[in-house]
Amino acid sequence: MNKFFTLITIGFLSFTGMLKADGHKPDIVDTAVAAGAFNTLVKAVTAAELVDTLKGKGPFTVFAPTDEAFSALDANLLSDLLKSENKNKLAGILTFHVLAGKVMSSDISGTIEATTVNGQKLIVKESYGKVFVNDAQVVTADIEADNGVIHVINKVLLPE
Repeated sequence: MNKFFTLITIGFLSFTGMLKADGHKPDIVDTAVAAGAFNTLVKAVTAAELVDTLKGKGPFTVFAPTDEAFSALDANLLSDLLKSENKNKLAGILTFHVLAGKVMSSDISGTIEATTVNGQKLIVKESYGKVFVNDAQVVTADIEADNGVIHVINKVLLPE
């Protein structure tokens, strides 16, 4: 599993050095698409009709679960969430992974409570040199995009 996250990190680091034709870094959605490890997240963002929002001005902080993190969910749950009639529920889950504003890992010390875009709170804490968001670990931090930052997490966060 560590090799997987190393590959993600290398992929992000090589991609984030790239600029678009207009001289800007890619936005959060384009960064996630290019990384190749967030196909399920991108599919979910599209199904929830959040692409335009996450391509917007921001800034946003996104705690992005990998495809591997999504595969740990019950397959029936994920399939059900991706149905058009469950768009609002899916959007609620996805916006539970997003903070308004740009929060870098260096901004975290101790434990903080952060309000997500869906209005619910997350606990973000630094412990023994690692950062956790609720019970998910940040495995790659501070991937800057034109409109915010992505922190890769190893678990899908589910609101209460």
